[in-house]
Amino acid sequence: MKKKTKEPRSKAGLEFRPDVAIPPGATLQETMESLGWSQKELAERTELTVMSLNRIFKGEQPISYETAGRLELVTGVPARFWNNLEANYREQLARLAERSRLEEDLDWLETMPTAELIRRGAIEAADDAVDLLRQVLSFFGVSSVAAWKALWANPAVAARRSTCFETRLAAAATWIRLGEREAADIECRPFRKQAFHDTLDEVRGLTREDPDQAFPRLQEMCAACGVAVAFVPEFPKVPWNGATKWLTPDKAMILLNLRGKAEDRLWFSFCHEAGHVLHDGKKELFINAGPSDDEREKAADQFASNLLIPHRYHDRIREAHTPADIRDLADEIGVGPGIVAGRYQFLTSRWAAFKDLIRPLAWHPA
Repeated sequence: MKKKTKEPRSKAGLEFRPDVAIPPGATLQETMESLGWSQKELAERTELTVMSLNRIFKGEQPISYETAGRLELVTGVPARFWNNLEANYREQLARLAERSRLEEDLDWLETMPTAELIRRGAIEAADDAVDLLRQVLSFFGVSSVAAWKALWANPAVAARRSTCFETRLAAAATWIRLGEREAADIECRPFRKQAFHDTLDEVRGLTREDPDQAFPRLQEMCAACGVAVAFVPEFPKVPWNGATKWLTPDKAMILLNLRGKAEDRLWFSFCHEAGHVLHDGKKELFINAGPSDDEREKAADQFASNLLIPHRYHDRIREAHTPADIRDLADEIGVGPGIVAGRYQFLTSRWAAFKDLIRPLAWHPA
């Protein structure tokens, strides 16, 4: 499986950001003095009041386009110069206000997996904590921590997702967001439920192919039905196998990783998530972390199990004795030998049996 190429990003620490905002009125006052005028004379020449000039000098009143035009006529300095000064001043004021606001949320930043995001190239390392916070918010596509919590942490949202999400909310949200960003680049036709259901009948055949060819083909087939299949490397020490989320009413995302690094586990995870796409609501968000008491997760497990290998074959699989038995059953069912070998291990709890038939998977550089 190929890792997605990291996009180049600007170095956050190299951008100069002054910590004060100098009003354009300061430059106007210097210009007035260099011309040898008093404030009263400048007011008369521009037809502005002395009070207005005072407010402009202090940054309390903006230099309007009309005022900039008058200043060009009076001082010979182009109007665009004054307009640019004013725009830069207002932008800097906004940045300083934003910085003050973000400084109040730095505790939240400590809960986020920033080191992992930096390692994956999603954000850049930064010496300044506020710069790092801005990058994380931008990564999630939100303007504030409050907005992030509204999307990921409020009770109404929590009620619509898997319970395992709650124990590692920051990491779960980050992994999902990485998937969203990758899925956004996958062009899909509008979702068609019956077409996707019919496509799943072909999945068993794909399990017989080389994984490096099978999974890109899987992505193409699903995209034609409105489902973006995204592959994002697993997070260290977290138990997730896959996730399902609707990105729009017409586009679903199935998010997968290589946890377990075995073909049978990945194919089962895909089929599990496909079950959520077909049978659960579009407002639901699921992360599959293995066995669960959630009835929706149990139903998705049953769907995946029966889709890959109909349960009527279970007795015969238990009775297999040799690799040839496994291969013969795989040919009859229409799946790869690794899928049958994995099912044998699950049914008998003999986890080392026929392991040579299960192809290992690994991430490869793009």
